[in-house]
Amino acid sequence: MKRLLCLVALLPTTVWAQGWGNVANQQEEKGFSWTDPLWPAFWMAWTPATFALFCCIFGAIAIIGVLEVFKYRDGVERRGVLGLTTTLGDRLFISLLGSAYIFLAWLGLVGQPLWGPLGLAIVWGVFVFWKV
Repeated sequence: MKRLLCLVALLPTTVWAQGWGNVANQQEEKGFSWTDPLWPAFWMAWTPATFALFCCIFGAIAIIGVLEVFKYRDGVERRGVLGLTTTLGDRLFISLLGSAYIFLAWLGLVGQPLWGPLGLAIVWGVFVFWKV
C-alpha cells in the first residue's frame, strides 16, 4: 500500500516531465495571414502583400526592359493626349505614380475596402499605355 501511495504521489511529476502539463498552454496553429511579417527579425516589415507588390513592380520593369532591348530597339516614342513624348518606361512610371495617388486619395477620402481603387488603377494603367 505504501508503494501504491508513493506511485500516486509521483504520478503528477511524471506527467509534468513528459510535457503533458503544457498541452493547454500551447498556442494553436494560425492560418495564413497577409499582414504577418515574413521575417520577424528583419528591419523592414515584409508582409506577403508588400513582397508580391514589389515582385510585380520589378517584374514589370524587367518586361519593359526586355521589350526595349529585343523588340523595340529605338524605343516606342509617342506623343499622347497629355502632350508628352513618352517611351514604354515613361508610361510604366506614369501609370505606377498615378496608381499610387489613386490609392492614397481613396484611402484618405473613402477608406477600405480597396477593390474600387484597384479597378480605377487598372483602368488608369490601360489608359496610360493606350493614349499617353
